[in-house]
Amino acid sequence: MKIIATAESEAQAEALLRAGADTLYVGGHPFGLRMPRALGTDQIQAIVQMAHALGKKVTVACNALMHNKQIEKLDSYLSQLAEMGVDAVTVGDPGAIFTLEELSLPLPYIYDAETLVTSAEQIEFWMKRGAAGAVAARELTLTELKEIQAKLDQPIEILAYGPTCIHQSGRPLLTNYYHYTDLDERSDSDRGLYLRDPKNPDSQYPIFEDEDGTHIFSTEDLSLMAELQELYDCGLHTWKLDGVLLHGETFVKITALFAEAKKALESGTFEPTGFCNRLRELQPLSRPLGTGFYLKKPDDVK
Repeated sequence: MKIIATAESEAQAEALLRAGADTLYVGGHPFGLRMPRALGTDQIQAIVQMAHALGKKVTVACNALMHNKQIEKLDSYLSQLAEMGVDAVTVGDPGAIFTLEELSLPLPYIYDAETLVTSAEQIEFWMKRGAAGAVAARELTLTELKEIQAKLDQPIEILAYGPTCIHQSGRPLLTNYYHYTDLDERSDSDRGLYLRDPKNPDSQYPIFEDEDGTHIFSTEDLSLMAELQELYDCGLHTWKLDGVLLHGETFVKITALFAEAKKALESGTFEPTGFCNRLRELQPLSRPLGTGFYLKKPDDVK
């Protein structure tokens, strides 16, 4: 089993590695979307050296939908990542994959095209063209994920903890709204802005704006802590923990809890109730936990 955790800084990266993360997930503008913090190449290099010294790995996000200006700069960025020994990149844009192939770099890629990754056949298509793995769409159910993994030799990554992005636009939607309403407000992720469903006054959909556009997230954080035994039994062993909305020490503690659960599964002593209760104690009160689409029946997901 492998735990992948996002990292927002060198300090948090070290804490996550000590907490039991097997792979760190980092990146930044203009190639990596929805990261806790945008990291530069110097920071990424320091994290790679730190992780490798501890026998761990680093994956860098190159999951943006590339425009011409990004593609023109991508070869230099990928070359830098390969030179510093990054273990893999996540890529969903075929143009970026083509650039990787042209460069012939010793840099494996994991196929990550967000909502498009919904079948074993699509994943196999990209694996035959060099992909070392794939990130499953967040809208898939556990039934569908088990069927996909059973057909593949390579592991698929699933989100085991964190928010789900439900909308992304390259436009500065918040800034445009502020200009229209003559407001002077911040729009970054630390501002803590939310959208509400008019039919549900208790709903809170986090929204923020950065250099890559505007991002809206689910009102709940996904947690598959109670389902880890089933994931383990059916071969879904690559778990992503996403701290894009949860910074600092709390995310490190949650990662440590999942690492402890992983060891319990391996030793046959996993008891979900205790782990779920401990996770709820760590979880911010403003972010309820849920299971997203995972426990739904495939025909119920419209």
